[in-house]
Amino acid sequence: MNNIICIAGPTASGKTALAVELAKEFNGEVVSCDSMYVYKGMDIGTAKPTAEEMGGIVHHMIDVAEPDQDFSVSKYCCLAAPIVDDIVARGKTAIIAGGTGLYMDSLIKGNDFAPFPATGIREKLEAKAAQVGFEAMREELRAVDPESAARLLDTRRVIRALEVYYETGITMTEHNRRTQAIPPRYTPLRIGLDFADRAELYRRIDLRVGLMLEQGLLEEIKALLASGIPANCTAMQAIGYKEFVAALEGQCTVEEAADLVRQSSRRYAKRQLTWLRRNKSIHWITRQTGEPAGEILEQARRIILDFDN
Repeated sequence: MNNIICIAGPTASGKTALAVELAKEFNGEVVSCDSMYVYKGMDIGTAKPTAEEMGGIVHHMIDVAEPDQDFSVSKYCCLAAPIVDDIVARGKTAIIAGGTGLYMDSLIKGNDFAPFPATGIREKLEAKAAQVGFEAMREELRAVDPESAARLLDTRRVIRALEVYYETGITMTEHNRRTQAIPPRYTPLRIGLDFADRAELYRRIDLRVGLMLEQGLLEEIKALLASGIPANCTAMQAIGYKEFVAALEGQCTVEEAADLVRQSSRRYAKRQLTWLRRNKSIHWITRQTGEPAGEILEQARRIILDFDN
């Protein structure tokens, strides 16, 4: 049997539940691939699995960073790759599960994210960005790396692309091309979850937002802010946090914030699916409304057995 299985899909599609069941059946451990699960104290708004939901299965890459720490795909890969290697070396199955496609793809490819020395270039770029704004920084990137400038839509990644160029003399686009020419680090079996009726996915997203509020999301956010976590730090800009921070600051009502979270989560699910659909190696399970979890597991089991044969 393939000893590395990836479970991907949009938010609220049931990835964690399937990963746990497969881990039970195939002697596995779960390696989370969610860019928000890494943050300590951010449990409810990220829909982080509870101990009960983990079902006694070891989960890795959860609670490995403080909310006010910068975390990136490079840090994720540096931490997660040795964990995957160790799981496989112990004769177990590594089940990489989560909705952050960039993290999963980078981990599988084995992208080289060697840290740069502390030359101060990043700090200078960040200070410049604070003064001139995103568009000016993207224009600076466009002058040296138009392909990256066209696809990067946030300041942090534009700064990273400029940093790569100024530190190495090689554009991020060229770096990516060279990386793609290298054989991937892992050759996993990939399983994707989606719904035949998109309305069912949206219904699950809406229910999740309501459940988060019932579980105490507002109290979680208040506690984070009271502990000194800045409201404008990267982690607090995530869907489900920034909207309710605005509500707590009186910029909107809680219900208005909840509506924004629902809308943003739906858009995010669309983006996740767009990213995943590009990968033709994914074996898709298309869930039907009301379909029992046991049937999903059975479909995944058949995919795994067919893949091995």
